[in-house]
Amino acid sequence: MKLIGVNDAAERLGVSSRRVRSLITEGKLDAIYVGGGYVMEESALRSVTVYGKAGRPPKAEKEATAKANGKKARTQ
Repeated sequence: MKLIGVNDAAERLGVSSRRVRSLITEGKLDAIYVGGGYVMEESALRSVTVYGKAGRPPKAEKEATAKANGKKARTQ
């Protein structure tokens, strides 16, 4: 049983340390609060699925999707 911190977990998952803390508060990642920070078992990372970067897709991808669907992309 190897314990790792938030920064190590973030590096292994390919996300920010803020995202790891969000996963913990959402209950998607098991961790315990010890001495001012969260630690988790290394094996706990296997139970978490992270899907790329969150947020709105890039504009170019939106336009390509709209063309594939036969629609005109909306511009703002």
